[in-house]
Amino acid sequence: MGHQSVIAALSAAEHDPDADWSLPGWLYTDPEYHALEMERVIRPSWQIVCHVSDLAKPGDWRTIDYIGESVIVVRGDDMELRAFTNVCRHRAMRLVEGGKGCAKKLVCPYHAWVYETDGRLTGVPMKGDYPALKLEENGLAPVALEVWHGFVFVCLKPGVFPTVGEMMAPYEAEVAPYRFADMRTISETRLRPRDVNWKNVGDNYSDNLHIPVAHDGLVRIFGKSYEIGADDWVDRLKGDLVDKPSGNFWERFYQTHLPRVDHLPEESQRRWLYYKLWPNIAFDIYADQIDFMQWLPISPTTCVLREMAFALPDESRTMKLVRYANWRINRVVNKEDTWLIERVQQGMASDTYGAGPIGKSEVCLRSFARKIRALTPEARLHKAPPAGWSKA
Repeated sequence: MGHQSVIAALSAAEHDPDADWSLPGWLYTDPEYHALEMERVIRPSWQIVCHVSDLAKPGDWRTIDYIGESVIVVRGDDMELRAFTNVCRHRAMRLVEGGKGCAKKLVCPYHAWVYETDGRLTGVPMKGDYPALKLEENGLAPVALEVWHGFVFVCLKPGVFPTVGEMMAPYEAEVAPYRFADMRTISETRLRPRDVNWKNVGDNYSDNLHIPVAHDGLVRIFGKSYEIGADDWVDRLKGDLVDKPSGNFWERFYQTHLPRVDHLPEESQRRWLYYKLWPNIAFDIYADQIDFMQWLPISPTTCVLREMAFALPDESRTMKLVRYANWRINRVVNKEDTWLIERVQQGMASDTYGAGPIGKSEVCLRSFARKIRALTPEARLHKAPPAGWSKA
């Protein structure tokens, strides 16, 4: 299904009567559906890897592993960024291990085949021993790459969904003042496994109704200013810090000491701005920093959170303490969310659960469910169909 076909399918599904129902529980546990979802949803989607500043020198590389693939992004000798699958063309050995490094050439640790940083195969020991080998036809397999405001994204199957730039186009004026391209990494990539289906993480991220129930800290610092909205491919959420001092030390410290950032407009000075990009990436934008998070599927009932933090260079003691306070506040929020999604995942496996009614105010959950149903019509069923349905 191509880009235009997906958009047409979503348009046709806009007035579907299923819009008043959430996605059914079996989509969060079923192995057959999970396999289909990886091909229809995750493989064609864009995934963040790092910031361009993490790949400053020729030979600098970063990796991301998901749905059985390992992708390497590398800065070439010509200073161009390229992405390839991390797979030697000889015996499928991984060329690099770990999340980052720097290499003049990519040398396979199995049989010492040599690749340039532009992907060309240039060295093969005992080259005459391979009658079928043509160096020019056995370079590294390329992967689609996009740089958006300094952030590097890759896609295993491009052309199905919009690019990151296309998805975020409606919000360009709002994000431009933050100067993302000038930022630097302030927290290395963290991987946090979770015993939940990947969709449960995203559903919770965009859920507005649980904020006043489950997050006392956010209520203290936002008051009643929390809002959500859904575009075709992006959820936008925001909360503005209230002036009333919180009774919590770190919340009050953040409220009191958050410094003014001169390049931001007035409405952004004390705003926590959240975007969730289709289907599994979120970034939390603060005046002091930006946090990226993506939830990468592992199995029908497990995923891993991949997190990074970036900020403009600022070594002042106040900014360092404010960023630490930010982390302390959100550590509590993350702990609360983990408790919630783990128990939702358990409930999704119950035979008594089919699909739940969904409120008109739950616009983000409605938007996500509509796209899932458009991509896989069987997702409308409240109970799983007989095994083998995806091959029918």
